[in-house]
Amino acid sequence: MSEPVLEIRNLNVDYGLGDAAVQAVRDVNLTLHRGEVLGLAGESGSGKSTLAYGLTRLLPPPGVISGGEVIYHQENGEPYDVLKLSDRELRAFRWSETAIVFQGAMNSLNPVHKISTQLTDVIAAHEPKLSSATRNSRAKEMLRLVGISADRMDAYPHQLSGGMRQRVMIGMALALQPQVVIMDEPTTALDVVMQRQILGQLIELRERLGFSVIFITHDLSLLVEFSNRIAIMYGGRIVEDAPAAALYRDSLHPYSAGLLGSFPALRGPRRELTGIPGSPPDLKGMPTGCSFHPRCPKAFEPCPDKIPVLGHPDVPDGATRSVACWLHPAPEPVG
Repeated sequence: MSEPVLEIRNLNVDYGLGDAAVQAVRDVNLTLHRGEVLGLAGESGSGKSTLAYGLTRLLPPPGVISGGEVIYHQENGEPYDVLKLSDRELRAFRWSETAIVFQGAMNSLNPVHKISTQLTDVIAAHEPKLSSATRNSRAKEMLRLVGISADRMDAYPHQLSGGMRQRVMIGMALALQPQVVIMDEPTTALDVVMQRQILGQLIELRERLGFSVIFITHDLSLLVEFSNRIAIMYGGRIVEDAPAAALYRDSLHPYSAGLLGSFPALRGPRRELTGIPGSPPDLKGMPTGCSFHPRCPKAFEPCPDKIPVLGHPDVPDGATRSVACWLHPAPEPVG
C-alpha cells in the first residue's frame, strides 16, 4: 500500500454548541493513500458531506469541529494538521493542495462571469506572478483536459449543459495540480451516460496526473466500479472500510449489505432489490448501542447496549479492512 496523503484522526463535527449541539460526525478515523480513489458512501444524512467540509474547514455556521486532527502529508515537506492552519495558510492550502468539486455545478459557478474569468481567477489568486497570457493558456489546457473545446472559454455557465458545467468544475479543481481532490456527489443531477463519461475521464486524469480522490456518493454501484477502497458511513460514524472488490464480494456489516442490495447489479443476472427497512437515525436522539440495530435484520444481544468499535476483524483478509459490528468483534481497533 502506498504512503498516506491525508489522515483523519478521531474527527468530531457538531452543529450548535453546548447541550443543544448535534453530533454529525463521530470519532472518524480514515486514511487516504497517495494515488488512491477512496469512495465514501451512505444514505442522506449519514455525515458524508459534513466530513468533507470539516476536513477542508468549509463548514457553514453553526458547524463546529469539536475534536480530532486532519494530517496532510506534503510530497516534499513535513506533515501538518490542517485544523491548526492560520487563515493565510489555509487560503494557500486550498486549491493548491486540496480542491473540492461541489454537488451542484450551477450553484458553484458564478452566473454573471464567463468561464474564462472563473478559471483564471483561481490561478491568479495562487500564482499572481503569472502573466495574463500564461493564465489563459493554462485555463484552456484545463478545459481540454476535461474534454471541452477551448472556444467555450467565453461562454457563461447557463450556456453550457449540466455535464459540461461539471467538467468545468473538475478542470477548475485541477488547475493548480492539487494532491487531493474531494468530489461531493458530482454526478447526482446527471443522466447515467454522462455519469459514466465524467467518472471515466476522472479516472483517466488521476492516472495521468497522480492525484488522490475522495469520492462521496449514495450510489454504491458507482463506487464499486471506480474506487480502490470504500468507506461506509452511518449515523456519523465509519461502520466499514474495505477494498472495493472485497466489500462488493463479501461485505461484513449488515448496513453495507443493505446498501448493496438497494442497487441493481452492474453485471450478471437480474436480481430482486431488497433495500433497507426503516429510516436513518435522528442525530438529536441516537439509538443506544449500535446505531443501526433498530433496522438491522441480524441484531442480537449486545447490539442495543454496546457501541461496536471500528477495528480489524478476525477474517482471512482482516488486515486490509475494518468493521464496526458485533457480528465481527474487532480484536485490533483502528485509530
